[in-house]
Amino acid sequence: MAAYYLDSSALVKRYAAEIGTIWIRTITSQGAGHVLFVALIAGAEVVAAFARRERTRSLTAADAQQAISDFQSHFRAQYSVIALTKDIVERAMALAPRLSLRGYDAVQLATALTVNDELTHSGSTGITFVSADSDLNTAAAREGMLVEDPQAHSNSLDVKP
Repeated sequence: MAAYYLDSSALVKRYAAEIGTIWIRTITSQGAGHVLFVALIAGAEVVAAFARRERTRSLTAADAQQAISDFQSHFRAQYSVIALTKDIVERAMALAPRLSLRGYDAVQLATALTVNDELTHSGSTGITFVSADSDLNTAAAREGMLVEDPQAHSNSLDVKP
């Protein structure tokens, strides 16, 4: 059993067929038994991503609504959701200029680093940071995190189940 921190770009791949979807679905399946951490803000980011895809017609209305419904169900039941705290925001404020990160990317990384610190201080194995954002992955690696890009785990364009 491993622990993963999934940012919004990785989470979207679980619900919409893209490069990396099969790998994300493999690590996030309940049968895999992994611990899956997500930031509280991912809830809004992921739902907004599907709403935008519906508006731009890259997803049908039915597919977008199904993705949102599935995500919301998993958000409540399968993910360990990490609340945004003042300490995380302060850490994000320090990371953003140092690593040239956008605001929410800095919050995602600060959240992951906080979870990783808590796990390693308690004697557990750290987490793997999962994102499809290459700039964010580079920043996470610079901070010493193990990083996985789901797009690197695909032989071809993934298809819907």
